[in-house]
Amino acid sequence: MKIQIINGPNLNLLGKREPEVYGSQSFDAYLMLLKEKFSSIQLNYFQSNIEGEIIDKIHETGFDYDGIILNAGAYTHTSIAIGDAIKAISAPVIEVHISNVYSREEFRHVSHISSSCKGTISGFGMNSYSLAVSALIEIIGTK
Repeated sequence: MKIQIINGPNLNLLGKREPEVYGSQSFDAYLMLLKEKFSSIQLNYFQSNIEGEIIDKIHETGFDYDGIILNAGAYTHTSIAIGDAIKAISAPVIEVHISNVYSREEFRHVSHISSSCKGTISGFGMNSYSLAVSALIEIIGTK
């Protein structure tokens, strides 16, 4: 099973950026733990601050991978194009957020990608990614 994790803008700063919201662990450190926990699954990681590169990665992996975990960061609330890219592919996509977006600013309550995804996981810190892997295992297993 192959799962692509895609992180959007500013998520390259995890561990440094607003630790009170996002924690103090880097994503690279967390990814090592995630790969250990799900050692039978090929987990690939991509991060970009550029909307078009995120769309390109969705297109590139959306037909060959079993699933995608997407934390589009602030693009969640602004990018119709990313939502359209998700609609165009066959792999199921789980939308992930580290923080509880509904406990934050009101503009974060709107997602332009949720309706294109199989589901959304929000507010469980880095564990949101682990929950998304488990969800994809269930979804893919029932295909």
